[in-house]
Amino acid sequence: MSNQEVDCALSSSAVCDDNTPGVQRITARSAEIGGTLPVNRVLPTRQRRLIGAWCFLDHAGPARFAAGEGMHVGAHPHTCLQTFTWMIEGEVLHRDSLGNEQVIRPGEVNLMTAGRGITHTEDSLASTDRLHAAQLWIALPQALGDCAPDFAHYPELPRWCTQGVEHSLLVGTYAGRESPVEVHSPLLAIDLASMSGGALQLDLNPKFEHGILLLEGELSIGTELFSENQLAYLGNGHEALKLQMSPGCRAILLGGEPFADEILMFWNFVGYSKAQIAQAWRDWQAGDARFGRVPGHDGQPLAAPALPWRV
Repeated sequence: MSNQEVDCALSSSAVCDDNTPGVQRITARSAEIGGTLPVNRVLPTRQRRLIGAWCFLDHAGPARFAAGEGMHVGAHPHTCLQTFTWMIEGEVLHRDSLGNEQVIRPGEVNLMTAGRGITHTEDSLASTDRLHAAQLWIALPQALGDCAPDFAHYPELPRWCTQGVEHSLLVGTYAGRESPVEVHSPLLAIDLASMSGGALQLDLNPKFEHGILLLEGELSIGTELFSENQLAYLGNGHEALKLQMSPGCRAILLGGEPFADEILMFWNFVGYSKAQIAQAWRDWQAGDARFGRVPGHDGQPLAAPALPWRV
């Protein structure tokens, strides 16, 4: 999905002011993509830029569409990142400049590696009147920033139930299980869904920093209550986490080793310097072959906003 707002952020220099001892509360801000789809954007913010290599967190929906409406995101570029889509409700068609066409359905993951440059579109299918998804970006290590673009679809993920909570392992390893999703830095993501609510204890890797993204319902960490579209950032050094989940609660546990490389984000680009971002911007504006074209897409590509600094 396209980042429709300008956000230029230097990740590694962010300074946090905790709202509560040990847990930082970050509340999403509203945005809109594809014309009619409301999204809640949690990262990046002035409070926090990264959780490991996770550099962009969007919660799309839950949304219902009237007849003739839906999500339609025109052709747009990406660099130096992986786009990670976790579908909860609805069906979306992904198409990209490598020639891939893939419908993603509930319980599946699409992972697109932009590397040196790629273009893609996303369209909800006419047969669906609802959409609920998490769209997350993963910054590539600088050594891989210029890698060849790629795309992978993952219809099967490790799933199990413990302590009355349905677990889906989206990225990384946990409890002797391993996700097939291929990433390029140590990361973790687990979807947690509780129909009846209750207590849950999670084991954590103390080398990782962690956060909990609330998609539906409420949960408590100690005496602190977090609600839908809030992020509870935990930092690192923790070996366990105790949660109290409300009935119907759904959240994603995110984690990763603190990211070593300094990154910049502007529009749909990730880069490691202003010069690199500016070059990607110029190439996109010029229709350079670096990004290619999406076969079968006859609409106009999205226009990049002006750079916030002088080139």
